[in-house]
Amino acid sequence: MHRKTLIAAATATAVAMTLGTAQAKDFYKMSTISLPTPFAINTTFAKIVQKYNPDIEIQVNATGKAPRHALDAARGKTDFLMGAPALHHLMSKGKKMFKKVKGAKELSQNLRAVFNYRIGFYQFGVFEDSGIKTLADLKGKRVFLGPPAAVQRVVAGGFVRAVTGLEPGKDYTVVKLGFSPAMQAFQDRQLDVLVATSNPPASNFVQAALTSKIRFLGGEEADWEKPAMKKLMKIPGRTRGIIPPDVYGKNQANEKPIHTVAAWVGLVTRKGIPDEVIYKMTKTFWEHIDEMHSVAPWAKEAISFKTAFKQMNMKLHPGALKYYKEKGLKIPASAM
Repeated sequence: MHRKTLIAAATATAVAMTLGTAQAKDFYKMSTISLPTPFAINTTFAKIVQKYNPDIEIQVNATGKAPRHALDAARGKTDFLMGAPALHHLMSKGKKMFKKVKGAKELSQNLRAVFNYRIGFYQFGVFEDSGIKTLADLKGKRVFLGPPAAVQRVVAGGFVRAVTGLEPGKDYTVVKLGFSPAMQAFQDRQLDVLVATSNPPASNFVQAALTSKIRFLGGEEADWEKPAMKKLMKIPGRTRGIIPPDVYGKNQANEKPIHTVAAWVGLVTRKGIPDEVIYKMTKTFWEHIDEMHSVAPWAKEAISFKTAFKQMNMKLHPGALKYYKEKGLKIPASAM
């Protein structure tokens, strides 16, 4: 072989090795829904991890529904998702949207938690000029409870039932839309009631309040003692929450705090991800939690070490568990 040929071959090999080294990354997929809180937290988690770990790449996909994401992760088709205690409960029991899914109970055992956070409050929003003042006024109205097969839809309908006795689909019209189309339909006055689970002030209601007066509906003190309400609140991931009467400014018509349901969800992964990878990601995220808290005014209250295990009914991934043990955090038995 000629000397020039040898040099060219050596050069090509060196370039290939250099490119291979530069491009060598661990690639992961994240699935999230488009609601403001999980979208902000999950995408910020991905950004923080990638910023401080150039060997990791996380591709975020913000389409689809949480039940589908859970099944995809359990089957190894995605690596991270917005999970929820209520969703995991239903999946592990093979109930509701998982009733017809073959092997749902077994698949649920493939999921592992990284941390939990408050996705927000169930906000039942209406325009003040609609004449709707209470949940009882939903009779005969067009209501978006949540997308078909979504946990929000189950809980929101259950809350209305517990407070008023009204049945979804019978006493009022349940509008079948995804989150984003529903928010637009509300702005266009094609919906009477929009239910959004988010931490106030939520962007969709902020936008509505710029030009119109809005009102939020909730339960009264006595409603929380009703058997139907107590049954509803037994669903994992649900606590009582209060929305301030002025969080949306002068165009919020409420005069008193709104009593509603607060919901807890979390970042979930799957068993197959190596312990050292989840450990590194978890450690990186919490060491730079200030970057998460700077994303939105509600972030400090929604996600912290105090909320990390709130309502958790899923085992922590061993990599995450290792980090929390190093930090000396008290970990509930349900997460071990």
